[in-house]
Amino acid sequence: MLTRRAALALTSAALIAPPARANASWDGVAEAARRLDQLHSLTIAHRGETVLAEAFRGPALSRPAPIKSVSKSLVALLLGAAIDRGEIPGPATRLAEIAPGLIPQGATPIVPNLTMADLVTMQTGLERTSGANYGGWVASPNWVADALSRPQVGQPGRGMLYSTGSFHVLGAALAEATGLSLLAQMRDRIGSPLGIEIPAWTRDPQGYYLGGNEMALRPADLLRIGEMVRQGGTGNGPPVISADWITASAQPRTRSRFSGLAYGYGWFLGRADGAGFLLARGYGGQILCILPERALTIAITSDPTRPARSGGYFGALMTLIDGTILPAARSA
Repeated sequence: MLTRRAALALTSAALIAPPARANASWDGVAEAARRLDQLHSLTIAHRGETVLAEAFRGPALSRPAPIKSVSKSLVALLLGAAIDRGEIPGPATRLAEIAPGLIPQGATPIVPNLTMADLVTMQTGLERTSGANYGGWVASPNWVADALSRPQVGQPGRGMLYSTGSFHVLGAALAEATGLSLLAQMRDRIGSPLGIEIPAWTRDPQGYYLGGNEMALRPADLLRIGEMVRQGGTGNGPPVISADWITASAQPRTRSRFSGLAYGYGWFLGRADGAGFLLARGYGGQILCILPERALTIAITSDPTRPARSGGYFGALMTLIDGTILPAARSA
């Protein structure tokens, strides 16, 4: 008898193989993607079936690829999993309630009262650790303490300041609240139910796994996570993440000053071709885009060493989604 785990593994393996494309529109999508020299792979599921899976350059589809800050959206899912299990009461839970040991001496008075919602929406009011500050942050002897010792530059919950440090603190808080490392949570709560492998990734000097960067996944596995989200938290079996958390994640709570996109619990939010989307975005053009109204999930990996700005390559990827992929889905 085929066990559920074995069946999931077989399905995941099937997602790696390039599918037979009966619709010529998907060939046009592949050709358009191939012309973007920064794009490594494109994997698309439509109506629950993988309709395109190609690696144009870079790692083969069978190998994990760096997903950079797409990691943030996965950590946000783990926050939902911890809330589902009662390990964290809810998004309004304060850092001081679940992980007081993370709060450094001399931190500004706002730090103990930072909520999980402040962290997952990057609205802590503390100076960013991303951009020009990233190198100095990861060179520090204690990444959590450094992120929480930054000067206050705004009010918590009053505006998004994109910062990997916010998600790293969230990841450390999740580890403290659950008693499980971020890697163990990813494997037990997302990887195992979906039948996918989660490789280990970077840890900080205190042993906490980096909460907002440096994960790597096979494109098919990234796609499977996106399909789980598209289906309201299920993976063709028992719920992986509650539908309530998925719905809450898709509610706009702030906005990016860089892209102009709204932001929910770990996901950029917007509309393309009249359809709403949830989007995870990583440096270099790593993307997981979910369009529930169109039964469409798109995973893109790109050269992780080159920038992807809203007015440059990231803009080209959004044009590919809006102007090529969505029309192909309509005609399929």
